[in-house]
Amino acid sequence: MSRRIKKGRDINGVLLLDKSSGCSSNSALQEVKYLFNASKAGHTGSLDPLASGLLPVCFGQSTKIAQFLLDGDKRYFVRGKLGQVSDTGDSEGKLSEYGSTKDVDEPTIKSTLLNFVGEIKQVPPMYSALKREGTPLYKLARKGIEVERDAREISIHEIVFKSFDRDILSLEVSCSKGTYIRTLIEDIGKSLGCGGYVIELRRTGFAHFDISQGKTFKDLEALKEDSFSNLDLVLIGTDKMLPTLTSVYLNLEQSNDIKFGRKITFSGLDIDQKVKLYDEQKEFIGIGQSNDLSEVLPKRLFIK
Repeated sequence: MSRRIKKGRDINGVLLLDKSSGCSSNSALQEVKYLFNASKAGHTGSLDPLASGLLPVCFGQSTKIAQFLLDGDKRYFVRGKLGQVSDTGDSEGKLSEYGSTKDVDEPTIKSTLLNFVGEIKQVPPMYSALKREGTPLYKLARKGIEVERDAREISIHEIVFKSFDRDILSLEVSCSKGTYIRTLIEDIGKSLGCGGYVIELRRTGFAHFDISQGKTFKDLEALKEDSFSNLDLVLIGTDKMLPTLTSVYLNLEQSNDIKFGRKITFSGLDIDQKVKLYDEQKEFIGIGQSNDLSEVLPKRLFIK
């Protein structure tokens, strides 16, 4: 049997893509993967086609940290149209009248926003990738099927009022993972008695990264015109994406044990604490997790 020939380059690292509005996260991923001629790539923290902004794309072994990136907080700039609602929560859906905005003004909005800061309950929208018995909710919604969804606890760290003009409300939102901004605008609109839906959404922050660090597809194309070397310079080291994890440096014996999937003795960590592991040459080799026996077990390894 002939061996399958791997296509593309074996590269590792994370790209902070500034995704444009109008394309799906998967479409953006495939374009970037082709541009880098990468053998393996995946994205984390999907954005709706309508939304633009930061979309981390992981290459090669960096795909192993995707699940850890999902836990990071997010920041958004959003514009919502008040006075109507949409069956999708945004401008791509079917619109219907909800309530008058005649009595809605800046002081009223600012007072209402206070009710949405902190730990709140939010019901996920039908137009989402959440699954019911293996089927994404948005597929059911497209068939006109609506199912009951349990409210989930999320955290809204901050809502900054930017402007309100001609029924268009502009906000900046800092929130926890699992927050649906479309639902937030809907709930704010309903609380104001007029309804609302998203007309523009841009992710401006992802964990400790800012939109200023993102690269558009046009930026990447310009870099590739020079060389792959210049293009690869925009990639962020995998361990740099995990600043909140404690770094653990191993000696040669410990490094060998971890690389072969064996646990090692290591004290001074909390129980079930995830850590970044570095070998005897101080090269990042993966993520470990402590137990209650002062040991560290390999969780995700990045062995060349």
